Amino acid sequence: MARRTSTPPPEDIEETILDVDVSEEMRGSFLEYAYSVIYSRAIPDARDGLKPVQRRILFQMNEMGLRPDRPHVKCGRVVGDVMGKLHPHGDGAIYDTIVRMAQPWAMRVPLVDGHGNFGSLDAGPAAYRYTECRMAEPAMLLTTSLDENVVDMVPNYDGQFEQPEVLPAAFPNLLVNGSSGIAVGMATNMAPHNLGEVVEATRYLLAHPEATLDDLMRFVPGPDLPSGGRIAGLSGIREAYETGRGAFRTRATARIENITARRKGIVITELPYMVGPERIRERIVDLVKSKKLAGVADVVDYTDRNTSMRLVIELKSGFVPEAVLEQLYKLTPLEDSFNINNVALVDGQPRTLGLKELLEVFIEHRLDVVRRRSEFRRTKAADRLHLVDGLLVALLDIDEVIAVIRSSDDSSAARERLMTIFDLSDVQARYILDTPLRRLTRYDRLELEKEGEDLRRTIAELTALLEDDALLREAVSAELAEVGAKHATPRRTVLLEDSGQAAPKAAAGSLEIADDPCRVLLSSSGLLARTADDGTPGDDPDSGGGKRSKHDVVVSTAPTTARGYVGVVTSSGRVLRLSVLDLPSLPPSATLTLAGGAPVKEFVDLEQDEQVLCLTTFDPDSAGLAVGTERGVVKRVVADHPSNKDSWEVVRLDDGDRLVGAVELRTGEEDLVFISSDAQLLRFSAGLVRPQGRSGGGVAGIKLSAGARVVFFGAADPERQGSVVTVSGSSDALPGTQSGAVKVTPYDEYPAKGRATGGVRCHRFLKGEDTLIMAWAGPAPARAAAGSGVPVGLPEPTGRRDGSGEPAEQPIAAVGPNLGTS
Repeated sequence: MARRTSTPPPEDIEETILDVDVSEEMRGSFLEYAYSVIYSRAIPDARDGLKPVQRRILFQMNEMGLRPDRPHVKCGRVVGDVMGKLHPHGDGAIYDTIVRMAQPWAMRVPLVDGHGNFGSLDAGPAAYRYTECRMAEPAMLLTTSLDENVVDMVPNYDGQFEQPEVLPAAFPNLLVNGSSGIAVGMATNMAPHNLGEVVEATRYLLAHPEATLDDLMRFVPGPDLPSGGRIAGLSGIREAYETGRGAFRTRATARIENITARRKGIVITELPYMVGPERIRERIVDLVKSKKLAGVADVVDYTDRNTSMRLVIELKSGFVPEAVLEQLYKLTPLEDSFNINNVALVDGQPRTLGLKELLEVFIEHRLDVVRRRSEFRRTKAADRLHLVDGLLVALLDIDEVIAVIRSSDDSSAARERLMTIFDLSDVQARYILDTPLRRLTRYDRLELEKEGEDLRRTIAELTALLEDDALLREAVSAELAEVGAKHATPRRTVLLEDSGQAAPKAAAGSLEIADDPCRVLLSSSGLLARTADDGTPGDDPDSGGGKRSKHDVVVSTAPTTARGYVGVVTSSGRVLRLSVLDLPSLPPSATLTLAGGAPVKEFVDLEQDEQVLCLTTFDPDSAGLAVGTERGVVKRVVADHPSNKDSWEVVRLDDGDRLVGAVELRTGEEDLVFISSDAQLLRFSAGLVRPQGRSGGGVAGIKLSAGARVVFFGAADPERQGSVVTVSGSSDALPGTQSGAVKVTPYDEYPAKGRATGGVRCHRFLKGEDTLIMAWAGPAPARAAAGSGVPVGLPEPTGRRDGSGEPAEQPIAAVGPNLGTS
C-alpha cells in the first residue's frame, strides 16, 4: 500500500492566516445571495414583465430565428443555446420556463408556440427531447426593434456575448400575463389581465396622465384569468390596484344538469386559476370517505386534449344540488383565494406597485423605446441622405468625376481629389468610389432625387416627434391600438360583486330535499316528472280559449311528497313501486309542459309489450284502485300495498287478457266507464263492484258482443261536467297509421246502466269504418295528442251520442283532461 506523505512548504513562502468574523461573513454572503435571487431569478422587471430567464429565452429564440412563420425546433436545442450563452443555471429551470410560457391555462397570452406534450394542470410535460417550440406572435411584440438600439445591451455571464437589459415590450406584459416568484425576504404574485382592457387603460393614461384609479378601473375592472371562472368580491381587487396588495376569491363555473333520468349532477366547465380537475376529484373523494361531504355519488373527469374542461359530479337522489354546490365551494378548491402582491423591479429596486404605477412604469419605458428608436431611425436616415446628396453631386458632372478617378494614381489619391474638387466628405467620397458605374445613369438619378425627398420628409417627421412630447405619446398610443386590435380577445372571467349565492332551503339546514308536497305526472308519450304542489293544479297558458298546449297530454297524476313513493300500474296487472326522488323536478308552472320529464323505462323494468296505464298512491285511506281488462272484467282492489316489495300483482288475468285501463278512486262513488271496439259505452257506479284483495280475479264489467273488445276503461265524476271522445276507423289498417273520425260528446248524454250489461251506442260508423280505434271519458274539456306528444285539435262537442265523427287532423294516440281547468 502506497503511503501519502506531506511535503513541507518551502522556507521562502510565508503563510498568512486572516481572522474573519463569522457573523460578518455570513451576513455578507447571504446578502449577496439574496441580491442574486431577487435581481437575477425571482422578481420580474416592471418594464417588460419578464424575469431574466424568460427574457433570455425570448431573446435567444429571436436570435435563432424561431419566428411564428418558421418551423418548430426541438426544445432541447433552445435550452442548450440559452444555457450555454446566456443563463448559467440548470437546464430544468430553463425548460420549465419554456413550458409555462407555452401553456394557455398558465399564460393569458402565451409567448411560446409549443408542439407536443406540454403537460396539463395535473401532469407534467414530456422531456425537452420530445417537444418542439417557436416564438408565438405576441412574443414578437416583446422583441421588436431590438436591432434599433432601443434598449441597453449588457454582457452575458462570461463576457463573450451581449444580451438586452430589458426587452422593448410593445404591450404591458406584466399586467397581461402576471407573474409569480419567491425570493429571499420577498415574493411576487400578480394576476393576469385582459390584453384589450389593459391596452385601453394604457392609452387613456397616455392621454390623461392625471387620471385617477377609478378612471382606469373603468377599463380594467379586474383580472381576467386564462381558465375563466368567476371572481367573487371586488373590494380586494380595488385594494390591490390602489396599494399593490389585496386578495380575491375565484370560483369554478358550474351548472346543474340532468346526468341521467334519475340523477342530477354538477357540471364544472371552468376551474379557478391553476387548479386542476384531478386535484378537485381527489379532494371530493377524501371528503366523501371521511363523511364530511354528503350527497355526492361519483366524480367523473371527461376532460381530454380534444374537448374543453368538463368535470361531472354526480349527486345522490334526495339532495339539493345548489346546497351541495355551496358545500363544494366551501370545502374544495372549486373556490380558491388569490393573494395579489405586485412586487416588481423599478430602476433596479423591488417596489410594490398599484395599477396606475404599473402602467406609468410601462409608459415611461415605452416612451423611451420609441424615442430611442426614432433617434436611431433619424440618424440612419440622415446618414443615408448624406450619401445620396454626395451621389447627386457626382452625377451633375459625371464626366469630370470619371476623369478625376482615371487620372489618380490610387484610390486614396482619387478620394482626396474628389473631396477637394467637389467639396465632399470622406464618407461621400468613399461611397462614390464604391458605387458601380451602372448605377450612375439618368434613371438612377431620378430615383436618388425621390429617395432624398423621402429621407428629408422622414427626418422632419422624426424630428417633430422627438421635439414634441404630445406627438410621441400619440405614436405610442397608436402602436398600442394596433396591438389591441390584432391580439385582444374577449374576457373569460366573470366578475361578481360578492359571493352571495344562497342555496335553496333544505330540511333542517341539511343538504337533503325537504319532504314537501308534490305531484307526479305521467304524460301520453310516457314521460315522468314531479312538480311542486302549491295546492292548485298547474295552469297551462295555452290551454284555454281554444289554444293548444305545446306539449303532450298528462294522462295521470298522483299527489305525494318529495321523499315518498308512487306506484305505476301496467297492462300486465302489476304495480311497480317508484321513488319520487328519482324523478326529474319541474317548476309548478310546468305541470303540463313535460319537456323536462324522463321516459318511464328509465325508472322501471317493463316486460315486452307491457305498457304503463296510470299512477297510484299508497294512501291507505283511499277508495282503492279500479282496473278494467280488454275482455270486460272489472275489479276494485283494496288499498293494501305491501311495504316490503317493489312489484306485485293487483289482478289475476286469464290467458290472453290484459288491462286496458286503471284509475285510483277518490270517493268510491265515481262512475266506472267501459267503451268497447263496437262503439258501446257502459257506465255504472263503482259502488256496484265489491272490493277484492290482490289475488282476486275481478267480476264481469261489460257484456261484449262476439269479436268485440274493450278499448277504454276509466272513471268519471257524475257530479261534474264530462266529455266522451271516440275515434272510429278501419280494423284492417295498421295501428297508428289512420287519423279516423273523431267525435266529442257530453258525458251526461249517456245513461247509467247496470254492471255486466251491454251499455248504449256511443258512435255511428260511416262507410269504411267498423271499429273504434281510440276512446276516452273524463272531465271536460278534453285534450288530445299524437304519438309524438304534439297536440291534436278536437271538434266542438255534439249532443248526438250515437252520431258519426269528423275527420281528425292526424292520428290521435292519447286523450286526457285539461288539468288547467280541472
